[in-house]
Amino acid sequence: QVQLVESGGGLVQPGGSLRLSCVVRGSVFSIYAMGWYRQAPGNQRELVARIWSGGSTNYTDSVKGRFTISRDNAKDTAYLQMNSLKPEDTAVYYCTLYGPRGNVWGRGTQVTVSS
Repeated sequence: QVQLVESGGGLVQPGGSLRLSCVVRGSVFSIYAMGWYRQAPGNQRELVARIWSGGSTNYTDSVKGRFTISRDNAKDTAYLQMNSLKPEDTAVYYCTLYGPRGNVWGRGTQVTVSS
């Protein structure tokens, strides 16, 4: 069974940084695209960033230039480096693997940006 485990969330002041990690267990990590989504209270879950197996990436406009998605295939881990955080980045962040039978999701990690 494939499992995704996120970590790295927390409380940070505006302008600060966090790095989220997502460890994938039970799957061949390197061949699948990975993504980070977020969901704020009252909002739909939205795509933040995605990284393909070959390393190409795409981002939602609101995080371009501030967030960086990466992957380490040797560690079966995807990362989301978040800089210049804003209060509107506050949300639960979810990691996902784009598998052959659909997305597999982690349980999420809370990110709160507040002074």
